[in-house]
Amino acid sequence: MRSFRLFEPATRLQPAASEGVVVVYHQNQFAMFEGRLLLDPDQVMYFGDTGHRLMLGHVDGRPCELIHLSNTLDMPGVSWHRLYTLIGQVDDALFRLLGVAQQLDAWYRGHRFCGSCGGAMQPREDERAMECRACERRDYPKLAPCIIVLITRGREILLARAPHFPPGFFSTLAGFIEPGESAEECLHREVKEEVNLEVDQLRYLGSQNWPFPNSLMLGFHAEYVSGEIVPQPGEIEEAHWWSVDDLPRLPPKGTISRWLVDCYLAELDGAPVPPVPA
Repeated sequence: MRSFRLFEPATRLQPAASEGVVVVYHQNQFAMFEGRLLLDPDQVMYFGDTGHRLMLGHVDGRPCELIHLSNTLDMPGVSWHRLYTLIGQVDDALFRLLGVAQQLDAWYRGHRFCGSCGGAMQPREDERAMECRACERRDYPKLAPCIIVLITRGREILLARAPHFPPGFFSTLAGFIEPGESAEECLHREVKEEVNLEVDQLRYLGSQNWPFPNSLMLGFHAEYVSGEIVPQPGEIEEAHWWSVDDLPRLPPKGTISRWLVDCYLAELDGAPVPPVPA
């Protein structure tokens, strides 16, 4: 589902040669109408009552806004989709736009009132910030930095599954960076906590913004040094070494976890490394 070539985040509308587009959001789901997620603003009046609007940026020079509905009406041709279900179903540019929309909507709804004086907050026009008119406090969108790592052992890679994963689905290890930690310190700690292994030869490959809910994933490869796999109770249901010739069900294309695996497979085959997903 290719809808545009370039998305540029922005807080101000720029003059456009054509009318803008909107994405419609309600109860953590995006509206799709007749197979499209980017919609004509004039259509929205039939979807339900608008709660608030947020400027997202420009798609191919056209202004793009989020419209958050306070309630919805039944309308033929409309279906609702959670962002996670759209992974691999839409192109990277559209997924990035929808991810920005979801993150900014959650940030806006969580900062309607000042954390210092309790006054009403309003979005600023010159930057992405919510401002209290009473005490002038400003709150900016926050990102949570995480590491995500593929552990390798020759032609084997370590993949694990969390209790909430679908049956047969395995992925790489990941965890949030704690205050005072570097990314490398976090990686060693998370690997030790989650599977009881020691690793070295850390290589940073690339990053991906991940809107579940607001993570910045820093992707690494690391080589196994020692230890026997011991899954962390409550966090890791099972973890195994997998031959690169016999892999389980992997995360979909477009995710950094899948990209880390694909990069290692490409290196083993002497093939070009695929580009980092948007």
